[in-house]
Amino acid sequence: MQVAFVFSHAGSLEHRSVTGQGATDRGTVRYWSGSSRGVGGQVVSTTEDNETRAAGGQTARGAKTRSRLVAAAKEIFERDGFLDARITDISKRAGFSHGAFYHYFDSKEQLFREVAEIQEDRLTAPPEDPELAHVDGDTPTDRIRKANRRYLLRYRAESQIMGVIEQVSRYDAPVNEARMARQKHFAERSERAIRHWQQEGIADPGIDAALAADALGAMIGRFAELWLVQGYRAYDFDHAVEQLTKIWTNALRLEN
Repeated sequence: MQVAFVFSHAGSLEHRSVTGQGATDRGTVRYWSGSSRGVGGQVVSTTEDNETRAAGGQTARGAKTRSRLVAAAKEIFERDGFLDARITDISKRAGFSHGAFYHYFDSKEQLFREVAEIQEDRLTAPPEDPELAHVDGDTPTDRIRKANRRYLLRYRAESQIMGVIEQVSRYDAPVNEARMARQKHFAERSERAIRHWQQEGIADPGIDAALAADALGAMIGRFAELWLVQGYRAYDFDHAVEQLTKIWTNALRLEN
């Protein structure tokens, strides 16, 4: 996930937010809130069922409830970790009963995967700060520096949940597959940028662009985890950004 953000910006000629699958693609979800069962177990529509529905056939109220569960889950996962987090605590934090949880999610695993997906989207979203957005006149080094700073700022702000996501991705195949798919997508974009610089004659033509994109992106991602999650060593933030940018440009022998 973290690698994906660097790949999406470091050297990219433009930035586009990439989102994952919609809520209706994240497993089987049952939206029975506000319905009652009539003779033979058939679902009888009520007033709530006739509300304006959001994407995927979900009521506006249902979407709000789901959002509250996701927000509450993020807090509980940050506090307790994935293994110790309980559906009862998540439901209570969101202000709903334990049973209400299963109207929206089949399991804690499905809920966590949605939390992780949302977090990836936040890491790769367009910059809120105009000073960190790419502008005409930026050199390749400027773009790499801005990308590194954006990614590390966001990673630091969400370091608690990022730590849990890093752990779960090591044994939960869907979480890991989503991360790898996004990493590959952004690595390919980064590779195209490197090839562009090579064609312009400002990057070392002898460097394997694909390998460089994978390796440099992985470096940023692993460094962020060691520094901001595990507390491996303390660094000044600005110094870290500058040094990582220098490593990128030196590795590519990039000329501005």
